[in-house]
Amino acid sequence: MVSAVSGTNIDVNTLVSQLMQAERAPLAAILRAQTGFQSKISAYGKMQSALSTLGDAAKKLDLPATFRAASARVSDATVLGASASAGATAGTYSIEVQALAQSQKLSSAAFAAADSVVGTGSLRIQMGTYASGPNTFTANPNKGAQDITIDASNNTLAGVRDAINNAAGEVRASIINDGSGFRLALTAIEGGVANSLKITAVDGDATNTNASGLSQLAYDPAVAIGSGKNLTQNQAAQDALLYIDGVRVVKSSNTVSDAIEGLTLNLAKVNTGSTVSVTVAADAEAMKSALDGFVKAYNGFNTTARQLTFYDAGNRSAGALQGDATARAMQASVRGILASVAGGVSGGLTRLSQVGLTLQSDGALAFDSARFQKAVDSNSADLAALFTTTGKSSDTRVQFINASAVVAAGSYAVNLTQAASRGRLTGDGAAGLGISAGVNDALSLTIDGQAVSITLSAGTYASADALAAEIQSKINGDSGLKALGISTTASQSGGVLSLTSAAYGAASVVTAAGGSAAANLFGAAPATTPGTDVAGTINGLAAIGGGQNLTSTDGLRLKVAAQASGALGSVSVSRGYASLLSAAVGALIDSGGPINTRTEGLNASIKRNNAQQVAFNARMTTLEANYRRQFSALDTMLGSMNTTSNFLTQQLAQYNNNRS
Repeated sequence: MVSAVSGTNIDVNTLVSQLMQAERAPLAAILRAQTGFQSKISAYGKMQSALSTLGDAAKKLDLPATFRAASARVSDATVLGASASAGATAGTYSIEVQALAQSQKLSSAAFAAADSVVGTGSLRIQMGTYASGPNTFTANPNKGAQDITIDASNNTLAGVRDAINNAAGEVRASIINDGSGFRLALTAIEGGVANSLKITAVDGDATNTNASGLSQLAYDPAVAIGSGKNLTQNQAAQDALLYIDGVRVVKSSNTVSDAIEGLTLNLAKVNTGSTVSVTVAADAEAMKSALDGFVKAYNGFNTTARQLTFYDAGNRSAGALQGDATARAMQASVRGILASVAGGVSGGLTRLSQVGLTLQSDGALAFDSARFQKAVDSNSADLAALFTTTGKSSDTRVQFINASAVVAAGSYAVNLTQAASRGRLTGDGAAGLGISAGVNDALSLTIDGQAVSITLSAGTYASADALAAEIQSKINGDSGLKALGISTTASQSGGVLSLTSAAYGAASVVTAAGGSAAANLFGAAPATTPGTDVAGTINGLAAIGGGQNLTSTDGLRLKVAAQASGALGSVSVSRGYASLLSAAVGALIDSGGPINTRTEGLNASIKRNNAQQVAFNARMTTLEANYRRQFSALDTMLGSMNTTSNFLTQQLAQYNNNRS
């Protein structure tokens, strides 16, 4: 710093400081603008957070199942319990339980101890149905046979028990000491006559049906005691028998979930001669809970928006987004949806006010639960359409699945040009009914792209139907296929076997890859017919087919079960309030929405503002240096002039003294 030169009265530092203070005055306006930009970015962040919460609440409300929630009430809970799922039809049902389902229970002869040696070989456990006496056994086509090896490591009674349990099949084993000895007890996991047990022994002593060795555990009710029927039946398999509104219903389980759509019955006691009432009604409390969450989220957004956009003329205070056109437009967009009539909704409910939801003067949403309850009691069927995206088909063979956010409300014509089909393998001649172990009992297949190998039970089958049931049970019992959800149906026509995949579409293919049983079952040249995807148009435009699903290019997804091509009527799509709001909020907060666009603009302004500050400060640095240089030069000049003045004054004084 350059200070004042001795002999002058100029304070350069003070002068420059004062001048620079005046020069820097415009910087305050630049900094205020910077603060304003940052304040708006923060405000938009709060707005986005509130909108995101509202969007999440709207998505949860945009679920038809929420408004199809139902509850069940039982007049006598000691007889049965009941629970209702979404879509259960409201009404009262009279139920009489005449028999409970039960599992078959078997036990062996008494052994001296749990570690008594039983024998070696293998056990094959099958589930199925005995009939005519009983003298025939038909395998359960949905339960695969299980082979369990018994060797020197597990040939005791306890070892056999553990081997059965470790196989994690359809049977549970235990050992019971009844006082006379130790017995192996076997219980089928599932009840019902179709889950009766057949146990075949391949005994290490080469005699498979007598009462010694592993044969002691054989059980075939179709033969004589001691000749393969060597276990004792303590409880027969039994189906549940009940009457629902006078209709006879037989089920293999005491949990009945497919008799009345959406209603599960848990049978507990027989009540022959009397009835129990089960009343199904809309579950208003579940709906109210969902609406409460939505109202809270909306009011949170409304409060945030008001705080950010307010202006108080009396106090001359304002929110960070007061007068901001983007913020006002977003508020108007959200409120406008709630104040409008839902898109395409028909029926008795078309406005929120009809279900107790009303906008207040301050923009808040009020919920009158009593009025909502009245709407539930009088018109619950229309509630889902009022809030969610729904579709109604004029043809029962077409089912609405869902629609993307861009699918507009309206009517969409459906036309089928190709029906979906399932892959099938068909033999080229009648199948041989004789299966010999190690000779023609192995079959390898590829089903829907997954390879599987099975071994059929040896014997001469009574019919092609019995053989088909055996094949189906082995395929559907394969753990690998089960894990992938792959299954087949085996059938026969005129003795010719067919295997049909449960899946629809081009990926549905069944082929015989080989094995010793392939030629005997399907012949030398079986026919493989791949499945086909559904094809057609929606609103006159080609749609995308996948299995039975037909999807328009903008995301209207339908399931088409029709088997003949042609016009299939139309699907009417409606968009309820939650659906519209969810889509609108998504558009506001996504990467291309107004909040992101506005924030990017503000960040660009901050960047320009920062550049202005840098340029301004650089200019001030240069200006201050110039001021100091100029004032220093002036100070030096004035000092020099002062020195000259003093010298001249001295010379004049001396001159005057000399003259006098």
